[in-house]
Amino acid sequence: MLTRLSLRLRIFLFFCLIALAAIAAVVVALWIGYARAAAPELLDAFVFSGALSLFAILGICAGIWLLFDENVAKPIERLAAHLRARAHGGVTSALDQNTARYLGDLAPAASDLAGQLGAATLSTAEAIARETARLEAEKARLTTLLSEVPVATVMAAPDHRIVLYDAQAAAVLSQIAPARLGASLGDYLERGPLEAAHKKMIRTGKEVSARITGTDGRQTYGVQLKPLGDSHGYVVIFDSAEAEIPPEAARPLIYDFALLNPEARRIEDRPLSDLSFAVFDTETTGLLPHKDHVVQLGALRVLRGRIVEGETLDLLVNPGAPIPAASTRVHGVTDAMVKNAPDITSVSTTFHHFATGAVIVAHNAPFDMAFLRRAAKKSGLTWDHPVLDTVLLSAVLFGASVPHTLDALCDRLDVTIPTALRHTALGDARATAEVLCRMLPMLEARGFTTLGDVIAQTRQHGRLLQDLNPVDKQGDAWQVGSKT
Repeated sequence: MLTRLSLRLRIFLFFCLIALAAIAAVVVALWIGYARAAAPELLDAFVFSGALSLFAILGICAGIWLLFDENVAKPIERLAAHLRARAHGGVTSALDQNTARYLGDLAPAASDLAGQLGAATLSTAEAIARETARLEAEKARLTTLLSEVPVATVMAAPDHRIVLYDAQAAAVLSQIAPARLGASLGDYLERGPLEAAHKKMIRTGKEVSARITGTDGRQTYGVQLKPLGDSHGYVVIFDSAEAEIPPEAARPLIYDFALLNPEARRIEDRPLSDLSFAVFDTETTGLLPHKDHVVQLGALRVLRGRIVEGETLDLLVNPGAPIPAASTRVHGVTDAMVKNAPDITSVSTTFHHFATGAVIVAHNAPFDMAFLRRAAKKSGLTWDHPVLDTVLLSAVLFGASVPHTLDALCDRLDVTIPTALRHTALGDARATAEVLCRMLPMLEARGFTTLGDVIAQTRQHGRLLQDLNPVDKQGDAWQVGSKT
């Protein structure tokens, strides 16, 4: 049971036990002394002495505990988190030994270990980089070869999740909703005709042609479904002429073949390494979600612990009101920039599509989600996605007593935010995504391997920010915090 408690709480309980034992010893001693004195008139004196001793013991134990907590328990907790960041989060900077200056030789020994680990990590990273460069060269040659074929191609898993798409296919899908790995083709094409063509392809084992209308009902596409032989899944090829995609369009590939494996577990029971995340940030006219407005929304997707390059949103939003000069000085968005931009209802609908099937992540999520929930009154959207907040994840990993601003978290995890991108929606979203990618393996190393495990841990830090995930069938519980 005690192993589930944090180190600081266990030490607090230990000092409580010492205080109770000391109080019990004093009470017993005074009672025995009073009994042996056989002088009832001394009762008040014994009671006064007992009360004085009780307060003295409590004061002494509380004072020593506070010193011990500040100079031993907290430094040990921070040191463990920093070591885990270097072991699992890819952090290579030197340890700050000053945080554990009262722990004797432990901090220097940990620093030496971290240095050795960093050197080994660097060597491994260099080997991985060389192999990655080779694979990227092969990928570039494959992309060049595929560029000669004027078709838009999507590879899908047996359950219709998108495993691979090229830029031409992304352009076709984006006519309906943002293209994204792991999304169901049923989010883009009518499910009935798609599943009928898929069943026919499985039954015959041959290529099947079909005409399928997009889910927006605006256009019907000519498609071919091709089986992958002995492999799971199938390939969908769009008629590029009907889809109005020029043959000379660039065709970088976006893929994750691990998605070919079916996933039937509930999202809260799935490993963190299997989840997709929609990481986002907003820039606003002010810090009051009940009256201010969004002027910019940036988002990107993280899949299986890595940022999916090419799956991003960088959208200006017309707030329907002048942007205060003080806000423009922070994020750089002016009235002229948003004059012809869509409103928040349209932008939040686009982001809702972008985040379908994903866990939403933000830094200080209650602030950003409050704007989306407010817009949902007009758009009719339901924001029932699981939500993770990097403020709370930081508290889980590094303790509640350290700063949890985005700048502090980036500094702690060796994530650099270019000055020009700080306080832009996409720049801050990317920084949050990079922080998330470093924290996911650290959470798994702590034994928090599923989304449900992580949400349960973040709820223990509700005094910082309230978790946005439903706690019962009545709906979400959430509160608005300042944006830091």
